[in-house]
Amino acid sequence: MVSLTTPVCEFGRPAPDFDLPGVDGRRYRLQDVMGENGLLVMFICNHCPYVKAVRERIVRDVNDLKAYGINAVAIMSNDPADYPEDSFDNMKAVAERYRYSFPYLWDETQEIAKAYGAVCTPDFFGYNRKGELQYRGRLDESRKETASEHARRDLFEAMKLVAQTQHGPAEQIPSMGCSIKWRQGS
Repeated sequence: MVSLTTPVCEFGRPAPDFDLPGVDGRRYRLQDVMGENGLLVMFICNHCPYVKAVRERIVRDVNDLKAYGINAVAIMSNDPADYPEDSFDNMKAVAERYRYSFPYLWDETQEIAKAYGAVCTPDFFGYNRKGELQYRGRLDESRKETASEHARRDLFEAMKLVAQTQHGPAEQIPSMGCSIKWRQGS
């Protein structure tokens, strides 16, 4: 397992469009999931200990952000050939078990992860209502273990600010996680 941190936020970078299958049997495009005040795009998977440590907090924060007009979508881009826990069937099971209230999409070709510049799981991209990048940071101080329940909710606070002002915070702490598992030759 290779641990990586995300690059600095490229403020204003437009959100790449996508057309991906969800675990609910529907296909989703960017405009289908954009919220009134913005969108959180999350690159996650099922096997990564960094994601496992924050799954419940992701669900909590996504649910809380809906009140601010921020929608969310999760994308799984790992190659499940070497990581069967990340298969589409297991994506369905995880989404059901943890009651994902957001579309969980499969990027089988890995082209969407490349278009976004995703490097690890979890990797969070927060956009304003115009689809301009405003946040590229961590959920909170959790790593492979869940942080204290009193930990600052970095992602939630940043996206709340985006909802209110359409701009993200100037200071952002990178997310950390397992590298995306690229296909051979990618």
